[in-house]
Amino acid sequence: MPQAFLHEGVLRCFCSFLKATQDAQMTIAAAVFDAFGTLVEIQRPTHPFRQLIQEGRRQGRKHQPDDLRVIMTHQLSLAEAASAFGISVTADTLGRLEQSLENELASIRPLPDALRAVEMLQAAAVRVGVCSNLASPYGPVIRQIFPYLNGYGFSYQLSVMKPDPAIYRATCEQLGVNLGCDEAEGRVFMVGDSARCDRDDPRQLGGCGFLLHRGGKGDFSNLLDFAQAVLERE
Repeated sequence: MPQAFLHEGVLRCFCSFLKATQDAQMTIAAAVFDAFGTLVEIQRPTHPFRQLIQEGRRQGRKHQPDDLRVIMTHQLSLAEAASAFGISVTADTLGRLEQSLENELASIRPLPDALRAVEMLQAAAVRVGVCSNLASPYGPVIRQIFPYLNGYGFSYQLSVMKPDPAIYRATCEQLGVNLGCDEAEGRVFMVGDSARCDRDDPRQLGGCGFLLHRGGKGDFSNLLDFAQAVLERE
């Protein structure tokens, strides 16, 4: 068992599981993964939307606090984002940005343990989903790499970003489970590389959130250990 299971919040979750399984068999189980930094990585990042915002700055547009939220919670192409932000782009500039985006999307790869972890869970009939903040061009790539998940909670489709409770609940709704950590609510494990978005806030909402840190400073250092922990409570 990973050392980080000694965290008090983690112990509370697992103690509730152990108590419940003594009384009755749980019928619902789900595991929810973050996407980037957890399931997949961008091997050759080009940051096309950031380049677009920088183009706006060159034109005198000031950065707005909700720029990221607009990109992440609307289904916008680069051209549509430019229009939404009032940024003028020539055909050449737009072509360069779109090529940059294509290059970045083509470099997205599953992390070494991700496919196996998902396979382990699905083989045991655990419902598996992804919940992630991302711009609309990135969602189809995640679906292509992981085509058989039970739920895809993407911010651009749900119009809300983590850590807003609505995105967690909407993802769990797709999975057919409630966000909870006991028999009545169902067992929902969440994991990702953000302490707030993937561990702390899901726990406050009644789920079992865990921090993935591949350097060993989180609850798990790899997804295989996470999947095994889920299966041991199945």
